[in-house]
Amino acid sequence: MPERSNAGLHRLAVLTSGATFVLLFIGGLVTSTGSGLAVPDWPLSYGMLMPPMVGGIFYEHGHRMVATFVGMLTLVLAVWTAFSERRAGVRRLAWAALATVVAQGALGGITVLFLLPTPVSVFHACLAQTFFCLTVALAFVTSREWIHAVPPTEDIAGVRGAAAAATAVVFGQLILGAVMRHTGAGLAIPDFPLALGQIVPPLESAPVLIHFLHRLGAIAVVTAILYLVRQAYRSRDRRLSRPVTVLVGLVLAQLALGAATVLTGKSVVPTTAHVATGAAVLGVTWFVTLRARRHLRRPQTMAVLTALPDASPIP
Repeated sequence: MPERSNAGLHRLAVLTSGATFVLLFIGGLVTSTGSGLAVPDWPLSYGMLMPPMVGGIFYEHGHRMVATFVGMLTLVLAVWTAFSERRAGVRRLAWAALATVVAQGALGGITVLFLLPTPVSVFHACLAQTFFCLTVALAFVTSREWIHAVPPTEDIAGVRGAAAAATAVVFGQLILGAVMRHTGAGLAIPDFPLALGQIVPPLESAPVLIHFLHRLGAIAVVTAILYLVRQAYRSRDRRLSRPVTVLVGLVLAQLALGAATVLTGKSVVPTTAHVATGAAVLGVTWFVTLRARRHLRRPQTMAVLTALPDASPIP
């Protein structure tokens, strides 16, 4: 039988996804302010549940508080999905999100207890983006749009591949960004748009190489997004053209924020906004990927109707 949407479950999934985005912003703020070790113990903070919220403690402990809230939302979402959702894939997705947020919390603790080891810090940042994608997927698959999908009026097969490729490129760029932040390579090239006064700087040190690869990654992202925009507009499907229009604005803002981050010497506001906008770009490209994939399939209600025998009277 066709599935029915669960409005309450969908709202909780949207809330969880939104709270995760806020958590990503706060995580970026912790890094931008250098507050990663402002609280040197874990899971308590200076042996307390609520330490004095002063200096870097405000950012680090605030990050922990929001992370706990997101974890609780994810737990409720997983249990609710397990008891109310008939689709096995959606139930598995919810449990995967719960397992990911638990692993993310453990990685956060390891990061603090072992004094911010670079590999763990980078993996912690990348897993956060992965968890965000899981929450976006849960918000979409529990929506009425997913359940009652309407076939497209034009061929959108090209959008599917373009969106998936753009998502992969953006995620790769976020990995490079995480490596750059946690290796201290953010100002290895302190000028912009040139790099150490050249188009291609001397790649003699690891920080310069990492930073320059991140700039090349930005070019790859712009190329992938422009191709996605082209494919989306060629499809003449507003469900795809509208989000990619938002995506263009986000990418332009991200480029400006990247330049501002360098030119201001990694000032807190543009640096943190750069991290958050990168997550937003990932979220929108992933959403377009999911939407294109869903609308390539025949809706379940249509599949049921076409499977029914012809009930027309026999002449």
